[in-house]
Amino acid sequence: MTQSLRWLSTKEASARLGITLRTLYRLIDEGQVPAYKFGRVIRLKEAEVDAFIESARVTPGNLTHLYPDAKNDPIVVVSGNKVSNA
Repeated sequence: MTQSLRWLSTKEASARLGITLRTLYRLIDEGQVPAYKFGRVIRLKEAEVDAFIESARVTPGNLTHLYPDAKNDPIVVVSGNKVSNA
């Protein structure tokens, strides 16, 4: 059984991704999201948008850059509250 191809407009794709049209066009221009131009219309394959979503999944433990390194950031305890010594 063949699966039918479903095309998304840029508006539908940006809504599905939860991003602005401008961000979607940037991702397309950078080659991160495949897109197709038919005349003046740009369309995206639903399956490829879904694949992009899965490829963007954050692996646990990869966001350590968002938290200060506890070993290099001395902590001073004042009245039971932790206060950074920076």
